[in-house]
Amino acid sequence: MMTRICATWLVSLVPAAMLVGTTAANAQAYPNKPVKIMVGASPGGGTDIIARMLAEKLGAELKQPFVVENRPGASNTIAADLTAKAPADGHTLLVATNTGQAIAPHLIKLAFDPIKDLAPIALIVTVPNVLVINPQVGAKDVKELVAMMKAKPTGFSYASSGVGSTQHLAGEAFKLATATQMSHVPYKGSAQAHLDLIAGSVQIMLDTTSSAMGHIKSGKLKPLAVTSPRRSAELPDVPTMTELGYPAAEMTTWYGLYVTGGTPRDVVARLVEVTQQVLKLPEVQTRLKGLGGEPGGMSVEQFAALNRSEYDRFGKLIRDANVKLD
Repeated sequence: MMTRICATWLVSLVPAAMLVGTTAANAQAYPNKPVKIMVGASPGGGTDIIARMLAEKLGAELKQPFVVENRPGASNTIAADLTAKAPADGHTLLVATNTGQAIAPHLIKLAFDPIKDLAPIALIVTVPNVLVINPQVGAKDVKELVAMMKAKPTGFSYASSGVGSTQHLAGEAFKLATATQMSHVPYKGSAQAHLDLIAGSVQIMLDTTSSAMGHIKSGKLKPLAVTSPRRSAELPDVPTMTELGYPAAEMTTWYGLYVTGGTPRDVVARLVEVTQQVLKLPEVQTRLKGLGGEPGGMSVEQFAALNRSEYDRFGKLIRDANVKLD
């Protein structure tokens, strides 16, 4: 009798043992084909720059191609939707910002839940927004710009990377803080907005430093203020909005890496491990700081909590400011 019970018990352990072995094998085998990194913005913007850097480094670490796929539009939610609905095997990733993860869900009816259907992997970097103007505007600082805007209330417009983006909300916050008016002109990404800003079709943008830095360094765009609590190390001579007396105009943008919700935990753990290794590489730290950002140093649990708190915070801001789709 005891022999029969022991035999039955041993047989019952076989599936569990096989499952553990299969799970470990899956983690070791991942990835077993090229991995897509979805980006909700056009090539050339901050999200795209960061995604391509990650693709290079993750591909080198995991010995598979990581290919960036740009799907701009709908405040970065097209790429997020595709990621949320992809097979939950870890072969579709998303580089997202708080635009798509915390702002757009309060403005756009989505066919997915950004909190439940996308699993956080890592906070990549947090960057300030920077108020930039076409140098032909002629303002040497924010005080002069505000005076010009009040003297000509209908003469200024500001660009953003899309309705509901941090650039959009930063523009609205700036208007409220300075009691000025300017028209909002949304684009499908920062790169397209830069073209019209440089050409003079729009005069102002509160862009992320990660996407604006190249044009700032070339002199095509003039920075007047950053919207972070502290000055940017890459723009040490540019004051913060708080220094200038406009604390309500503070706005930062964070970039994070996500995977399809429901991806096996061992694959998620592998992605978390390798991404953290990549983020600690000196060349990656240098590149992220060169974009005006502060490299992420959070655990995956802390990043998930940040996403949730930002989701709640922006929901309240959008309701309080009565922000609507244009």
